[in-house]
Amino acid sequence: MAACELYAQYARVWLPDARDVWKSAELTKDYRPGDLKLSVQLEDGTEVEHKIDPRTNNLPPLRNPNILVGENDLTALSYLHEPAVLHNLKVRFIDSKLIYTYCGIVLVAINPYESLPIYEADIINAYSGQNMGDMDPHIFAVAEEAYKQMARDERNQSIIVSGESGAGKTVSAKYAMRYFATVSCSSSEASVEERVLASNPIMEALGNAKTTRNDNSSRFGKYIEIGFDQKHCIIGANMRTYLLEKSRVVFQADEERNYHIFYQLCASSHLPEFKAFKLGCADDFHYTNQGQSPVIAGVDDAKDMCNTRRAFSMLGIGESDQMAIYQIIAAILHLSNVEVKDQSPENAHLVVFCELMGVPCEEMAHWLCHRKLKTTTETFVKPVSKINAVNGRDALAKHIYARVFSWIVCSVNNALKSAAKQSSFIGVLDIYGFETFDVNSFEQFCINYANEKLQQQFNLHVFKLEQEEYLREEISWTLIDFADNQPCIDLIEAKLGVLDLLDEECKMPKGSDDTWAQKLYNTLLKQNAHFDKPRMSNRAFIVHHFADKVEYQCDGFLEKNKDTVNEEQINVLKKSKVDWLLKLFEDDEKATSSRNTRASHLKHLRFVQFRQSLHLLMDTLNATTPHYVRCIKPNDNKSPFIMDPVRAVQQLRACGILETIRISAAGFPSRWTYQEFFSRYRVLMKQKDVFHDGKQTCKNLLEKLVKNQHLYQFGKNKIFFRAGLVAYLEKLRSDKLRMACVRIQKTIRCWLARKKYLRMRECAITIQRHVRGHQARCYVMFLQRTRAAVIIQRNLRMWVTRTRYQQLRSAAIAIQCFLRAYMARKQYYKLVFERKAVVIQKWIKGWQARAHYKRTMAAIVLLQSCVRRMKAKKELKNLKVEARSVERIKKLNVGMENKIMQLQHKINEQVSVAILVSLKRLSWPMLAVFSQDETQATVDLPVLLKLQRKVKELEQDKQSLWQQLENREEAQQEKAKWQELDSENKKLKQNLNELRKSLTNESSEFAPPTAGSLPYNILLEQLSSSNDELEMRKEEVLLLRSHMVRQEVGPWNSVKNSHLVRSVLYILMLFLRSTNIHTLNEDGELWLAYEGLKETNRILECQMQEQKRATDEENRKLLDEVNKFKAEKEQQQKLLTQSLLLPEDARIEASLKHEMTRLTSENLVSLLWSGSVEQQEETIRKLKKQLKVHIKKLEDLEASAQQKYKAPVTTSPGRAVNITRKEKEYRGMLEYREGDETRLVKKLVTDLKPRGVAVSFIPGLPAYIIFMCVRYADNVNDDQRVSTLLNSTISGIKGVIKKRGIDFEVVSFWLANTCRLMHCLKQYSGDEAFTTHNTAKQNEHCLANFELSEYQKVFGDLAIQIYRQLIKCMEDLLQPLIVASMLEHETIQGVLGSKPTGLRKRSTSSPEQAVTVEVLLQRLGAFHTTMSQHGLDLDLIKQLFKQLFYVICAVTLNHLLLRKDMCSWSKGLQIRYNVWHLEEWLVERELSDCGAKETLEPLIQAAQLLQIKKKTEADAQIICTMCTALTTAQIVKVLTLYTPVIEFEERVSTTFITTIKNLLKDRVESTTLMMDAKKIFSITLPFSPSCVALETIQIPASLNMGFVTRI
Repeated sequence: MAACELYAQYARVWLPDARDVWKSAELTKDYRPGDLKLSVQLEDGTEVEHKIDPRTNNLPPLRNPNILVGENDLTALSYLHEPAVLHNLKVRFIDSKLIYTYCGIVLVAINPYESLPIYEADIINAYSGQNMGDMDPHIFAVAEEAYKQMARDERNQSIIVSGESGAGKTVSAKYAMRYFATVSCSSSEASVEERVLASNPIMEALGNAKTTRNDNSSRFGKYIEIGFDQKHCIIGANMRTYLLEKSRVVFQADEERNYHIFYQLCASSHLPEFKAFKLGCADDFHYTNQGQSPVIAGVDDAKDMCNTRRAFSMLGIGESDQMAIYQIIAAILHLSNVEVKDQSPENAHLVVFCELMGVPCEEMAHWLCHRKLKTTTETFVKPVSKINAVNGRDALAKHIYARVFSWIVCSVNNALKSAAKQSSFIGVLDIYGFETFDVNSFEQFCINYANEKLQQQFNLHVFKLEQEEYLREEISWTLIDFADNQPCIDLIEAKLGVLDLLDEECKMPKGSDDTWAQKLYNTLLKQNAHFDKPRMSNRAFIVHHFADKVEYQCDGFLEKNKDTVNEEQINVLKKSKVDWLLKLFEDDEKATSSRNTRASHLKHLRFVQFRQSLHLLMDTLNATTPHYVRCIKPNDNKSPFIMDPVRAVQQLRACGILETIRISAAGFPSRWTYQEFFSRYRVLMKQKDVFHDGKQTCKNLLEKLVKNQHLYQFGKNKIFFRAGLVAYLEKLRSDKLRMACVRIQKTIRCWLARKKYLRMRECAITIQRHVRGHQARCYVMFLQRTRAAVIIQRNLRMWVTRTRYQQLRSAAIAIQCFLRAYMARKQYYKLVFERKAVVIQKWIKGWQARAHYKRTMAAIVLLQSCVRRMKAKKELKNLKVEARSVERIKKLNVGMENKIMQLQHKINEQVSVAILVSLKRLSWPMLAVFSQDETQATVDLPVLLKLQRKVKELEQDKQSLWQQLENREEAQQEKAKWQELDSENKKLKQNLNELRKSLTNESSEFAPPTAGSLPYNILLEQLSSSNDELEMRKEEVLLLRSHMVRQEVGPWNSVKNSHLVRSVLYILMLFLRSTNIHTLNEDGELWLAYEGLKETNRILECQMQEQKRATDEENRKLLDEVNKFKAEKEQQQKLLTQSLLLPEDARIEASLKHEMTRLTSENLVSLLWSGSVEQQEETIRKLKKQLKVHIKKLEDLEASAQQKYKAPVTTSPGRAVNITRKEKEYRGMLEYREGDETRLVKKLVTDLKPRGVAVSFIPGLPAYIIFMCVRYADNVNDDQRVSTLLNSTISGIKGVIKKRGIDFEVVSFWLANTCRLMHCLKQYSGDEAFTTHNTAKQNEHCLANFELSEYQKVFGDLAIQIYRQLIKCMEDLLQPLIVASMLEHETIQGVLGSKPTGLRKRSTSSPEQAVTVEVLLQRLGAFHTTMSQHGLDLDLIKQLFKQLFYVICAVTLNHLLLRKDMCSWSKGLQIRYNVWHLEEWLVERELSDCGAKETLEPLIQAAQLLQIKKKTEADAQIICTMCTALTTAQIVKVLTLYTPVIEFEERVSTTFITTIKNLLKDRVESTTLMMDAKKIFSITLPFSPSCVALETIQIPASLNMGFVTRI
């Protein structure tokens, strides 16, 4: 891309400005290479010319497109430079009120100087488990990333929080530790998180102070290692501190304060426990009144003191130790008021100091004004000057305070130390940022040295990440050059550096700051470019740090480095009577014994100690994965949401943000995945350019659009772009969309113009139509008048003409009348003459006609005879055809039917006679048996049964005879038909012969016609037709005979085979006799007969084989019947033998029972195999009659038995009685032995698998079984059993829920069964409120002895507990799906595409793994199906889904409020589409009335808020009226986060947001931003009676509950 392409007209650039640092402008002319000036126009309309340096030819930096402004990540900007970073931070901080922004791997945090509602527990829960790029930038996102990497990579992590004083470092570190304490759970001690957080108030009280830039500035650096075990739970912590600002104890500048603990102690001096300290107001002490600002606005020191004491107690520091600490701090305050006058300190405060410290006052007073000098031979005590005495006092105060601070840090570490093994840790480094003041001394030098080391580590880490990314994507790259600050570090710590010279000067007896400064000038001034000397001072030096050059004053360097204190004063303190004070100086005694060596002296130097601790810190950081937080102070006035560009740029340079940008810009700062690039720039492609391979499509597009291939690189998964290329692509995309918009506008305008034209044309046509209609009507009227005039003229002329015509006509008629009369008379005379001639002709013609008639009649008679002969032949033919028809046969067979009926009647009489004979034969044994029975008063049932069976066999024989008779009758009918046809055939043959004879007889009445005459030809035709007909008749007769043979063989195959053969032969003989053998031979009749005979033989052979098979089958059936009869006989004998052993009445009962069983089986068989309904009904009637007979006989036998045995019947032990068992009637109870409660609960609760029970058995089966056991315990009136069983059940259910509480099916199953058991206790309690829903049988099952209302409440509480656990379980299953399906997945694809996201990419899933709203609905459907299978009450299901939909709404809305990239118009459309799916699902499941739809209202209104117009005050009124379910904070947050996805959208102005705030200021609502996702609606457990009858419940064998029995 050439510069002329980028710096074209209307391109926007940044120009340097003294007040705003950078100012935006727009080019008014195109830039051409070689131009020395740029014509630009500022935003206020001023036109200026920007000069271009001809030597460097550096053009002003370009401004990013508006769509990229306000991004979450600065690396997403196409142009990466200082003005772009500053402007993006300013837009986010001032316009969007967002204090956090990513810059690659760095989180930039700007101090808002205002309390924001973005640190609550619900915010922590929202960020927990999320990827860093998925949510808006936040300190919680950095903490979650560190926690996740620690758990995933098993590597220690560090969070480095840096920034200058007042930037918010301490608060950021505090919130990071709060996040760890919230998301983690302690494994050993319950309060370890609280103790970790409790260290913050203590360290702030003793290490923080008010400065001119910050009210709570940390005056020391600390590195807190939070330890975790293998389960990633906090087990402890450890703290390391760096460079406490001890000088603040004795000196404070204006508008500053000492450490907070001094003011807290003074504010609490009125408390009884502090009376002995003799404290007062903070203004009364020298160490607390130098800054003249003892009070901080909005801070209550007394309340903070209570928090500090509470934190001490929480950390295990006893009350005595606390009072000792407060006592020593109070002593320091009194020491500050000790004044030295003439080498003698004032006694009032000194006495109090000595009393509090427990030391002799005289010795302390002496050594405050004297010092001991030691030589090799002797020791001298020398008085000191007043200034030295005051300095000694201050040194003593600083030393004591430092000792107290160190002891407290050690005590805090001991309190946070855990005995458990630490697996990993996360370190939080809260250290001072780069500082530069008007007067910079030793402390600023140490601070800036530490920042140099941290910046070097930061640069190396950023560079390493960049190179790793390039290697991972396998792209070609070159080494990136970055600003290495190693020379500056060497200037400080190398040999003969600043530190080395300082240590050397401290060893000199008469070393001073001046001599040390001269050594610095002589050694470093010309040898190191990073060292410089001020022009106007010989007691200062300048160091060029990475951020800025800083001038340091040499005064006090040596003294602060030595950190000396009078040893005699320390010795006096070591003699203290306060035991706790002696603990502070134990380390001093060890140090004193080894202080004579040079190494120990170097260790005692303060800078050496600081360097060693700093090196240890750097080793720790290098061994961990660092995460960076850079805190920025927006202004020096502490004004909320106001940014000073000058101060912001200084800090951006100082904290390394711009260096990060520079490193990123040197490589490929913009990185897009292929899918993101394709989605964004699809509009730049044509359809033919899109291939199946997405990578190749992107490559082709880039090669087509960007000719310079060095501006981009293709990686394995991403495309890397140089700085500015994305802006160029955005410009192309914007131009393409703008062209498309112009085309759309053109088309729409054309359509509007055409519509207007058509409307005008239609109007013109309408006008023309009305005008032409008027003209036509006028013309028609003219025509009508003209036509009327013509008609009048016509009628008048017609009348005149008609009158004239009538006159002429009357005259003509008169003339014609006379003329026609004359002509008529003349014609009459002529006719009379002619008639006479006609009569003569008539008689002559009549005679001729009669003669001709006679001749004609003779011929006609002859012809009639011939015709009638032909008709007779035709009639004969028709009669023959009729003779062969069925109707004819029926008429002929009328007589035969009468004969057949007579034969059938005779056969019936013969059969009935035969049956009567058989019955008579059988009746004699039956009569004998019955007579014998009557004499013996007993019944021989087997004989009776045999007789009945014989009767049935006779009936079967009768039916078979009837069947044979019917078959015989049918055969006779067929034979009669055949005979009739044969006789008819004979008659036809006779007629034919007679006709032949008549034709050949010479003595006939008429002579045969001559050959060739008409009658002769007619006779020949009749003869030929008769011959043809005769041949056809012969064939038909033969076929009919063969067919009749086949039909006759079927019904007579078992009886009449020989008769059939004889009849066939007889028929053949008759046929041969009735015809001439020669004539038969000639016509082929003999051959046909022979063929018929062969066919008959074949049929007979087949029928003989069938008869043989039928005979075999009949024999087999008879054999089976014989075997069956034998088996019945044996069974009857066995039964008879058994019955003989029984007494008489039992024998009769057993016999009758056996007979009834047999008859029942026979009845069933007869019902199954009976042929018709009538037969079945007749059989039933017969069986009923037999049953009545047997019952009557049985009653007679019982009566006789009672008369015979009048004594009462008693059952002897040896007497076997067969008792008929009735069907059991169960009582709905389960009997179990006492002590089986544990087994019962184990089978039904502990070991039960819900899935098998829910699918196979009735819902709530365990609850029913337990309640049936309770009914048994109630029935036996055993209260111990009832309580034991119910308590064991409750304990078992609680145990299962506790053990398997994360299993949805288990929790749902036991919620359903717990509710069912509770409902059973109510339903069968006997209360009228519940029994009204029961049936009469259920009311009989109510508990009789115990009132279990208390257990009803217990089970209700247990159900509520399980309900809450079920909600938690369902929330855990839905949580990963909600955001992905409701917000992230884009079901509605459009041309909007995705915006650049920078280094912190959002976590994206492949299309195969995409979580859509359908996946969410499937999970909800699975929940509903499972709960329905478990039999959960419908009311509870509705309450559960109302809760779930509230969770979906809350989680979705909370993430929407925390994700700037989701607040767009297209996302609002997507949300409304997804919500519609949820509502449709509720309707399908019939849950629309459960209230779940109403819980989605906040989400619906938020989606509408994203889509509604947001410009005018009327729009604001509509928004306020519409968004009733959203709070003011949520509405303002959504409007603030609203981000255009395309350039044609507009951001919401701050004026509009202010209007919304003013309209909503009177609302009474919660001020919290987030919806409470943990909120649970109140639960109601309505009574739901069961329709299941307890007596019908059976225990499945799969439960293995053989120890319980149904009663």
